[in-house]
Amino acid sequence: MNLGLYDNYVGNNMKILRAFFNYLNNEQGLRVGSFHKNFYVRNEEIPIVVLSPEQLNFLIYDKSFEESLSNRLQRTKDIFVFGCTVALRVSDLLSLSGSNLEITEGKYYLNVISKKTQTPTRIKLPDYAIEIIQKYHRSRHKNLLPVISNFNLNKNLKLLAETAGWTTQVAKTRGRRGISISLDKTSKIDKGFRFCDLITSHTMRRTAITTMLSLGMTEFMVRKISGHAANSKEFFRYVALAQSYIDKETEALFRRLSEKKFEPQQLVINA
Repeated sequence: MNLGLYDNYVGNNMKILRAFFNYLNNEQGLRVGSFHKNFYVRNEEIPIVVLSPEQLNFLIYDKSFEESLSNRLQRTKDIFVFGCTVALRVSDLLSLSGSNLEITEGKYYLNVISKKTQTPTRIKLPDYAIEIIQKYHRSRHKNLLPVISNFNLNKNLKLLAETAGWTTQVAKTRGRRGISISLDKTSKIDKGFRFCDLITSHTMRRTAITTMLSLGMTEFMVRKISGHAANSKEFFRYVALAQSYIDKETEALFRRLSEKKFEPQQLVINA
């Protein structure tokens, strides 16, 4: 029977079943056998959607674009830029309050303990992030960022990216029984997917981590900020993605180098 389920969904359920039968064997003393060890857990690597450093720079510093936005999208842009800077999970980002802000000798720091992993994070904020905080924060207990639901944030982010002109067609695939299926062909959207359609609140954390790695921050320091373990498989996906950006820039460098032709200087003899 083919239910049309994707590999990640099936794989997660196989993990739960294996854990359940291990529990029966090891904790409850019920000898159900070891057949569950043969359950095959298939998984797939879903492509990560992130902004390039150039796109993030545009959102931060292009004032004419910011002024063209409605108040709603300006607030969304501020949240998005801040999230793309501090690499917090969405749940931690949207609940930031004055108690997470530390000001020492005129320098602003963000102190957060992750709700999911209880990992402490402390990051110094750049000037543009400080401006965002000063725009919305008024008291110690008030939220640092505008209050918005994750649903509305996702909806606004897609509109923000569309307004920025990020409408390039993007292929989107998912695995089914080990076979890559193009969602463009099965989607109800005839024109397929655009880059702006794939932007979500999760893009903020992914963009922050990838940007840090792409622009030269060490993996150790990035993990210190993001809260990833040293052997995190998820983190190494960001490393691979950042490497592709570095490779692109390196190739451009050597291409420019190859265009530099040596021209011997003419000797000028004074009579």
